[in-house]
Amino acid sequence: MGEEEASEQQPIRESMGEEDAVEQMEVPTEAVEKPSEESSYRWPVIQYDVPPYRTYHFFNHFRTPSNPNNFLKGVKWSPDGSCFLTCSDDNTFCSFTLPYDESGWLADTSSSAADTDSYAASLVMSEGESVYDYCWYPYMSSSRPETCVFASTARDHPIHLWDATTGQLRCTYRAYDAMDEITAAFSIAFNPAGTKIFAGYNKSVRIFDIHRPGRDFTQHSTLQGNKEGQSGIISSIAFCPSHSGLLATGSYSQSTAIHREDNMELLYVLHGQEGGVTHVQFSKDGNYLYTGGRKDPYILCWDIRKTVEIVYKLYRSSETTNQRIYFDIEPQGQHLGSGGQDGSVHIYNLQTGQWVSSFRAASDTVNGFSFHPFLPMAASSSGHRRFGVLDDACEDLLLTGDDENCVSVWSFSYSASSENADSPNFGGSNGKSELQDLHQEP
Repeated sequence: MGEEEASEQQPIRESMGEEDAVEQMEVPTEAVEKPSEESSYRWPVIQYDVPPYRTYHFFNHFRTPSNPNNFLKGVKWSPDGSCFLTCSDDNTFCSFTLPYDESGWLADTSSSAADTDSYAASLVMSEGESVYDYCWYPYMSSSRPETCVFASTARDHPIHLWDATTGQLRCTYRAYDAMDEITAAFSIAFNPAGTKIFAGYNKSVRIFDIHRPGRDFTQHSTLQGNKEGQSGIISSIAFCPSHSGLLATGSYSQSTAIHREDNMELLYVLHGQEGGVTHVQFSKDGNYLYTGGRKDPYILCWDIRKTVEIVYKLYRSSETTNQRIYFDIEPQGQHLGSGGQDGSVHIYNLQTGQWVSSFRAASDTVNGFSFHPFLPMAASSSGHRRFGVLDDACEDLLLTGDDENCVSVWSFSYSASSENADSPNFGGSNGKSELQDLHQEP
């Protein structure tokens, strides 16, 4: 792990030993103030009954002669909405910055050839092994380069903190097992204050202070002394956005647990997922929790104020794929979108639990879906692992179109609401041209 040692950052206030002494690099020193909730901007009312317009499309970038069947493993918008980050099976991260023209409007690349990508990736970063999880720093802002970071965890590697402006590794956070060997986290998440990284391991959660890279951490077992609690590998972590001090941890043991953030006290454990939990997310008001599992066709909705039974189930096609399928909740908090192995993205009304609409996003498994933090846009990623017999020329292993193993950015039609009626950035028209009012560079 000599390369990992060389990437270790010297802490801001406390010097490390000589074995970790390297060139000092910046980590975010404090949380950036959140935008005022009294801002005049409001999330537009999306018309989900109108199919979205594919604004940008990428597929050639992820296909190389050495790995023609490379597939995507997810896509996530940056908190400031300036770019989105993809992860693929070749252990690479790609950052795509939204293109703006000289007038400050979102560039139109519809004239590009059908067999080419809309534009090139801004950055490409390579991990050493298969990526388990990654997440953006919650106060990332392109106007403050010191906050432009994201964390990742990969097999047999420590947690890495990457610079999203240069593509360089800023620092590492290492956990060791009983044999004093590096053990990899299976899931990671920044706490709402942006001061700590919570990492999921087998039957435990380790907490790292982002200002103290290295092997300093606190460890909390998810099992209590009487063996009650949450067993298995902690595969996903999510924090409550209402600042209630709660966090949820999903496990491959088909359970989800709710903890207190300050002392990791276990409050209760939820059972009901048919497969190992692969993704958890709180509602915007923090009262509900949504969980999804591997080879489980349902996203479950839980009321964390009374966890006796499931509120409702949202169907998605995922019964026969091992792929982790991400879902996301729009900024307004009223709709949820999720992909599936049928190649479609399904939109659900979270107030009623009813299906609203769907649209075709790819011709293979849509494994990632992410709403833009303030524009009426979303990004989707697709692909799945293909297996074949060596002496059998199986046509299913060959990618034949630009709708397989691809990333797309979608623009939704919208209408003005009572809150937005006085804003000059909103209009009531539909179609591609309507987005120009909202696509002005923030």
